[in-house]
Amino acid sequence: MARKQNDDLLIEDELAAAFLDGDDLSTPSDDASNVQSNNNDDMDLEEDFPGQLAVDVYETDDKLFVKARTAGVNKDELDVSISDGILTVSGTLSSGDDVEATNWHIQECYWGEFSRTLALPVAVREDEVEAVLKDGVLTISFNKVKQEQAKKIQVL
Repeated sequence: MARKQNDDLLIEDELAAAFLDGDDLSTPSDDASNVQSNNNDDMDLEEDFPGQLAVDVYETDDKLFVKARTAGVNKDELDVSISDGILTVSGTLSSGDDVEATNWHIQECYWGEFSRTLALPVAVREDEVEAVLKDGVLTISFNKVKQEQAKKIQVL
């Protein structure tokens, strides 16, 4: 079934509604009074679930690359592991601020734990991997396993 462009908006609204408690249902006039309580609920949810790291995955003839923006993360706070073709990158993004804010006006930056697990799209040599953190970009490069060309089998 083909989806229309506006279907994404509908799906987002349905997902948002699925996570609302019965107490959170409000009329438009109630929205201003519920901003503070809804923001606190959102912060509680963020503590329960780590943020998901966005990645780019691409390949050349002999290598597979995974790149992620990790600006503000120290390499000591990054954990990169691979097992059976499954790559996991996790860490903690600290704001460096220990001040307890009493009233947030805008909070768009994500601070806290993040994680991303993905199955690599091609076979790689797991013992030949390099991870480099430079200028806020984590680049992980793998040597690909050479796939033998199909051999012609003569039928007798």
